[in-house]
Amino acid sequence: MADHSNNSKDELDAIGAGGTPGGLGEFFIGLAMTVAGAYWLTQQVQITSGVWSIYGYNSFGLSLIPFLLGMVILFANGKSFWGHTLIFLGAVIIFTGIIMNLRIYFQPTSLFNTLMMLGLLAAGIGLVIKSLQPARRRGGLPPPER
Repeated sequence: MADHSNNSKDELDAIGAGGTPGGLGEFFIGLAMTVAGAYWLTQQVQITSGVWSIYGYNSFGLSLIPFLLGMVILFANGKSFWGHTLIFLGAVIIFTGIIMNLRIYFQPTSLFNTLMMLGLLAAGIGLVIKSLQPARRRGGLPPPER
């Protein structure tokens, strides 16, 4: 058996991020860096939407047809399988159309700002991952004896 009599009680009872010993400070510093980098990056992104079109024609009205037909069927018969199916498919078509018609632009910024945003994000994620590993894998506590 391993003799842990020379280790302090605090060292054995210290539970850090992810239930591993130690790494709690690294976790919160990494989390703060990740949040700051992600916030800064998302502040540089601009999202707009365009016209729903198929071959140059406005097609938003066409996407409503299955949904509205399902509504008519459900009002006529509230237990209709086809009514529920058409409403579900219509909602999926509308949601997909909204997502497909979004345009995402990265606003012009300096190279320094871009490197800082991405660097904070990457370093923060790395610290969070490192903090979730057991301390002995990082050279902290000795490996357990078998």
